[in-house]
Amino acid sequence: MHGRRELKMTATISSLWSADPPAGLSRQLHDLLRTGIDRNRPTQVFFRADDIGPVDEPFRRLMRLFASHHMPLCLAVVPEWLNQERWREMQRFEPENPGWCWHQHGWQHQNHEAQGKKSEFGNSRTREAIVSDLHRGRDRLEEILGPLLVPVFTPPWNRCGEATLQALPELGYAAISRAQGAKPSSPANLPDLDVNVDLHTRREQDPRQGWANLLSEFGEAARCGRMGIMIHHQRMNNTAFAFLDLLLPLLKTHQAVSCCNFKTLLRPAGKVDAQG
Repeated sequence: MHGRRELKMTATISSLWSADPPAGLSRQLHDLLRTGIDRNRPTQVFFRADDIGPVDEPFRRLMRLFASHHMPLCLAVVPEWLNQERWREMQRFEPENPGWCWHQHGWQHQNHEAQGKKSEFGNSRTREAIVSDLHRGRDRLEEILGPLLVPVFTPPWNRCGEATLQALPELGYAAISRAQGAKPSSPANLPDLDVNVDLHTRREQDPRQGWANLLSEFGEAARCGRMGIMIHHQRMNNTAFAFLDLLLPLLKTHQAVSCCNFKTLLRPAGKVDAQG
């Protein structure tokens, strides 16, 4: 069961990562941050890595990279893809590190829509089925992760319906994380910690256009005061990892950037952790 579903997630690498990055990329990123970020209002930056479960080489490489830069990371775990054996393998990455933010990514990462865009928790499902799968996913993660599980829900494909949005706070979820501008809007008691930069699920056929659009997303995110950067490690090659290795220290050392995770964003003002 795991193998068939996970194999579908090993999707094509976006065109921009299959070409050489633009000349002067480091300077372009530096200039985007310099001009876009208000130094009088620190910009919060978080990374969200989706489709966590298999402990394969892309996952291990991602974890090593973020650990080496002491950078927080929100890890969206597909409950059905995680088991005790895989969790034991993840112990090498010190999962209790406060920089990691383990949270729920759907239940099976399975599409239930007969037509239209993919969704696991969309409008075609009954409230009873939605609540059942939310419970099943959370129960499994609580059994394996224990107190490390953070009550944030990232729906697969960044989509869910109104019934899911209403059920989440009733079930004790503190927030949802989707893509910026996702509809329907979340209720007032369910903050949407949205991502606004997509690194790896891009559809541009022309690498130059892909880079132009990606850098534009960085600029817009810098100006809005919070930058949420979405990662899909299964879609990463050496170029994509090299880009992250370039980006992380630029963000980490910027005086007006606060690198954080969901725990930070949900924490009452005045409380601090060692990291994240």
